[in-house]
Amino acid sequence: MSAEDWRPSASLQQLRQRAALLGRVRAFFAARAVTEVDTPLVVNAPVSDLHIHSATVRLAPDPAMPDTGAPPLFLHTSPEYAMKRLLAAGSGDIYQICHVVRGNERGRLHNPEFTLIEWYRVGFSLGQLMDEVEVLVRMLLGAAAPGASERISYREVFLRELGLDPLTASDAALAQAAQPLALSGTGTQRGAPAAVSRDEWLELLMGAVVGPRLGCSALSFVHSYPASQAALARLDPSDPRVAQRFELYCGGIELANGFHELACAAEQRARFEADNTRRRGLGLPVCPLDERLLAALRELPDCAGVALGFDRMLMLAAGASHIEAVLPFPTGRA
Repeated sequence: MSAEDWRPSASLQQLRQRAALLGRVRAFFAARAVTEVDTPLVVNAPVSDLHIHSATVRLAPDPAMPDTGAPPLFLHTSPEYAMKRLLAAGSGDIYQICHVVRGNERGRLHNPEFTLIEWYRVGFSLGQLMDEVEVLVRMLLGAAAPGASERISYREVFLRELGLDPLTASDAALAQAAQPLALSGTGTQRGAPAAVSRDEWLELLMGAVVGPRLGCSALSFVHSYPASQAALARLDPSDPRVAQRFELYCGGIELANGFHELACAAEQRARFEADNTRRRGLGLPVCPLDERLLAALRELPDCAGVALGFDRMLMLAAGASHIEAVLPFPTGRA
């Protein structure tokens, strides 16, 4: 620890810009009659996604009460589950600006604790949500926003950038495309390299090769992700090989992830259980299912939702090269 380690990593100018842009976000949603909500940071169930790591919290027991061996709690990685419960209860259109926490995330574009803007629009199609995301992002980026925009399917962008069809290419072809990255695997099982799944190859290629090429001359909305990467999104009824999901890239950086939200509790349960099966195979913790979310999905209205990484967006608006330049206190000096 240096003598100056107490200081914020962001300049005062950056902190003022941060405050100004958060004010614009709230004005943007107020003008559209979208209600701001505030859901818990500490939650009872983690996410099952293999690539998102929930932080565990153990609250000190009440000294006046016997220790009942209560299960651990978790810091949320997104407010999605709680916000869907509000939607199911009849909230209508809602948004939230909140801190979230994810383990194993640190680097130029990552800090374990970061700010998300997440919102849900009842009755919106995925295309309508992309329209709204673009309006907000252009307003926040200002002159840093590319002049053009594109909407391109996941399949089309892989064909354009790699000459590979991600829906039909063999696992061997995907592994061959990733060979220049000099990585032989992405997971471990009992200390030994685990077999790399098809989705791991695809996500590696998207994260390390395709994604960094996107959003340089145009805001790039990549849609129609493989069905195996649907997460909490609906499958496309016209092509069940793909999900009604998009991601937004700007300057080679992923900024947002949006879904036409799945409202089938049975299908979502099956996806969570499939995640846990894969977790067992990789030696990762198995996640208890969020039964409250699953119950709420039976009442979820037709809606589309998106999470936007505010800190990354602020990096681009400010011309910063590292996320710590726009954070008051990154985790290393929190």
